[in-house]
Amino acid sequence: MTSTARSTQLTAAGAARVGGPGTLAGRTVSRVGYGAMQLRRLDREAAIALLRRAVELGIDHVDTAQFYGNGFVNEVIAAALRPEDDVLVVSKVGAEPAEGGPIPLRLAQRPEQLRAGVEDNLSSLGLEQIPLVNLRRADHGPGLRPEGDQIVDLDDQLAVMADLRDEGKIGAIGLSSVSLDGLRRALRVGIACVQNAYSLVSRDDEDMLRLCLAEGIAWVPYFPLGGAYAGLPKVTEEPAVATAAQALGVAPAQIGLAWLLQHAPNTLLIPGTADLGHLRANTEAGAITLDEATLAALDAVPTRSGDIEVA
Repeated sequence: MTSTARSTQLTAAGAARVGGPGTLAGRTVSRVGYGAMQLRRLDREAAIALLRRAVELGIDHVDTAQFYGNGFVNEVIAAALRPEDDVLVVSKVGAEPAEGGPIPLRLAQRPEQLRAGVEDNLSSLGLEQIPLVNLRRADHGPGLRPEGDQIVDLDDQLAVMADLRDEGKIGAIGLSSVSLDGLRRALRVGIACVQNAYSLVSRDDEDMLRLCLAEGIAWVPYFPLGGAYAGLPKVTEEPAVATAAQALGVAPAQIGLAWLLQHAPNTLLIPGTADLGHLRANTEAGAITLDEATLAALDAVPTRSGDIEVA
């Protein structure tokens, strides 16, 4: 193995890349990253400790947002991660905190709100540039739907995102909760990743995944194990998943994550957890190989949709 090849197999911290190397916003990263939303459940010390452990385990990209814990999660990330860790921090705009509501956020889709969201993320993360910022749309998948002045044309949003990139405040643009038509419209500005709800039991976006693969765009599914909320199907409840887990001696959740990694080479995962044991289990899923018979049985699981308002 050449020195260049060897370097792609290790993170800056010297850990083996979890799930092997992938590409995100022009960077080589581990294919298993970390979704930081659950850090809001922890106190500051425990949250910092969990992030440090993630780096030790080989995770080198973290997904966050200013509206996670009303800035708390971003501030913890700023405190926990060191320059020498070389962790790629991904954030998002398009929503803002709304404490006391049925869900703890509301949409913030107008161009001036997107710009303000980037500025807030820069401040709380302590960065001069955010390597990748996802525009959280609201036109596809489970979640909020826009009303009134929050119904904003995608082209207007892309214009301000491109301006922010030209100004050096963000490095790359991603999309979240976007439709297939929306992604096609956005390709002209350069899209680095798509984050949509997608899992073994919810594969309505298969055509979008394939478009991303053809265009060299990272596919970063949220809800990778199906719904964490009532009304959405769960990967871990599928008989085929339980059978595969028993045969391999692993947890059903690990089968769900391993299937995603083998299903498409441009898939990167950002499972979230506030538990150190679950964090390790998520990283270990990156080392699971599913044979052809197991893959065929999992591929045969029917896709189902649920309908619930979630963040």
